[in-house]
Amino acid sequence: MIRRLFTAILSLGMLSSPVWAANREVERLQIQVSTLQTQVSDLQRLAEDNLRELRRLNEQLASQSAAFQKLVQDRRTQDESVQLSLKEMSERLAEMGERLQPGQAPAAAAVAPGFGGPSTSGTPSPGGPVPSPGGAPASLPAPRELYSQAYADYARGNYDVAIQGFQEYLRSYPSTDFSDNAQYWIGECLYGKQKYAEAIEAWNSLFRDFPSSDKLPDARFKKGLALEKLGRRSQALVEYRYVADRYPNSEAGRKAREKVSAP
Repeated sequence: MIRRLFTAILSLGMLSSPVWAANREVERLQIQVSTLQTQVSDLQRLAEDNLRELRRLNEQLASQSAAFQKLVQDRRTQDESVQLSLKEMSERLAEMGERLQPGQAPAAAAVAPGFGGPSTSGTPSPGGPVPSPGGAPASLPAPRELYSQAYADYARGNYDVAIQGFQEYLRSYPSTDFSDNAQYWIGECLYGKQKYAEAIEAWNSLFRDFPSSDKLPDARFKKGLALEKLGRRSQALVEYRYVADRYPNSEAGRKAREKVSAP
C-alpha cells in the first residue's frame, strides 16, 4: 500500500515538472515581449521628437529663406534705382556740356525771328507754337520717375497700374538701360495676376528684344514656374535645365538645380 502511494506521488511530480518548465518559458517570453514593447514605445517617442524638431527647423529655414529673398529683392531694387540715377546724371551732364560749348547760342535765344520769338503784344507770334493751357509745353516724365512709380505700384500689388506704367516707360524710353527691366516686370505683374500664359509671352518678348539682358536668368526660371502652373512640367524642366547649365553661378541657376533634382 505504501509502495503504491509513493509511486503515485512520484508520478505526479514527474507530470508537474514539464508544466512548471512551460510556465517558466511563458514568463520569459512575456518579459521579452514587454521589453520589446517598451523599446518600441521609446523609439516612437524619439521619432515623434525628431519629427517635431525637423518641422521646427524647416519652418525656421523657410522663414530665413523668405527674409533673405526679400533682402536680395530690396538690394536689387536699390541697385536699379542707383543705376538709373547715374544714367540720368550722365545724360544731364552731357546735355549741359553741349549747351556750354563755346560759340553756341543759349537755348532760350536760339529761335528764328517770326517762329515763336517773344511778342510785345503778349499774343503768339505768327507760326509760333500755341501755348498749353498751363503756360508750359507738355513733356514726358523723367525715366527715373516713371520707372520708380511703376515699380512702386508692382511692390504694392497694383499690378494693372504697374503694367501700364512699365508699358508707358517702354513706349517713351525703349532703349535705356532699364527698358529690359521694365519688360521683365511686366511678366512678373502678369504672374502675380495668375495670368501665366500672358506672363510667358511677356518674358518671351524680353528674350527676343533684349537678348543680352541681365534679367534673362530670372525670366527663364520664372517662365519655368509659369509652365508648371499650367501643368506643363516637361517644358518647365527644359527651362530649369537651361538656366542651371547656362547660368550656374546665379541665384536663378541655384533654384533651377533644385527644381531639376526635385521628385
